[in-house]
Amino acid sequence: MAAYLCPPAVIHGEHAVKTNQITDEVRGRHPHAAWAPRIDGIAASTGIETRGWMLPLEAAVAPGKGSGLPAAGIGPTREALADDGFTDQDADRVIAALESIPAPQTVQERTAPAWEAVQSYGERAARGALQIAGLDAADVDCLITSHSTTPALPGLDVSLANRLPLRSDAMLLPATQWACIAGTRSLALAADLVAADPDRVVLVVIAEALSTTYQPADDTLESLIVRLLFADTAVAAVVTGRPRHESVLRLDAAWHHTLPGTQDLHRLETREDGTHFVMDRRGPRAVQETVTAMWEWLRLRYQEDPASWHPDVLLAHPGGTRVLEYMEQTMPDGWPSGLLDYSRDSYTSGNRGGAAVFDIMRRAYDAGQEQGSRAVLYAAAPGLTATALEGQWL
Repeated sequence: MAAYLCPPAVIHGEHAVKTNQITDEVRGRHPHAAWAPRIDGIAASTGIETRGWMLPLEAAVAPGKGSGLPAAGIGPTREALADDGFTDQDADRVIAALESIPAPQTVQERTAPAWEAVQSYGERAARGALQIAGLDAADVDCLITSHSTTPALPGLDVSLANRLPLRSDAMLLPATQWACIAGTRSLALAADLVAADPDRVVLVVIAEALSTTYQPADDTLESLIVRLLFADTAVAAVVTGRPRHESVLRLDAAWHHTLPGTQDLHRLETREDGTHFVMDRRGPRAVQETVTAMWEWLRLRYQEDPASWHPDVLLAHPGGTRVLEYMEQTMPDGWPSGLLDYSRDSYTSGNRGGAAVFDIMRRAYDAGQEQGSRAVLYAAAPGLTATALEGQWL
């Protein structure tokens, strides 16, 4: 399967949003929520003090351009009030009161500026990855993209094909619903593509504005956790079928796993006021099942040498620190400690969704990961599905 990966470019959200800003905003909006007295403890348990967003917090909590006046307009509203016995003077007061009530942002008001940011950040990441690899846009034979939180058609693939620009015969492969496994699954697909043609150059770009799932009106505990966890990031990397001077990781094998009957545990729902991320408390336990399955894949892969083989670094995005703890607890006996240090470090500034594994990989690269190190990359996503890769640091 050998595929060669150049160091990724990582563009973090430029707007720093502090945890206390979020808790202050939520506390002021939902003072009587059942979890309100515990909000500071819940926030502290995430271990996140600041996360980067592509747009400021003010953009997420601002009212929409509309008002509380029914969409039918003043005329039908006045007629309905008159039919109910309201005088013209009373109807005027009711209409004025309704017009003074700000309406929530619509899907368009919330998503449109985030989509513009995703395209801009994606372009910056793509150009950065090409520069790191010592290549030009004209060298790209295939572009793989993912952006699950800002649905658009045409998508990021066509946007970047025009912005960079790419050759007109470049293959475009958009994957808007990969979500949190976009990092590992895009690399697995890229490896298959370069295996078929070793001279092929594949550019992977993932840009996620997860902050669009911040919904001010939601008052559930799960919605509070979503507000606190997510960060916005764009990442990109070049994958080739032959080693380059800039290559830092060789990918040797890929593994995919889908857990039946778990499609309702994590999902995006589009409502009148935008995109909502909905999660079930059973989710972490289901993700743990995919971790167990991955351990079995690695055990079978190295069953002839189980005592001496182990990864030297584990770049994992299982969705949260709770599953990272489970991974540490269930690692095979004899594996060294600290394999998940870079993964934990990434989570201290937010959950980056599909961009997470590239961010973790970049941290390992910047820290000077030792040549010859064995690496395992893993991610799980709504579905519930997981993809892992195994390879060697160059």
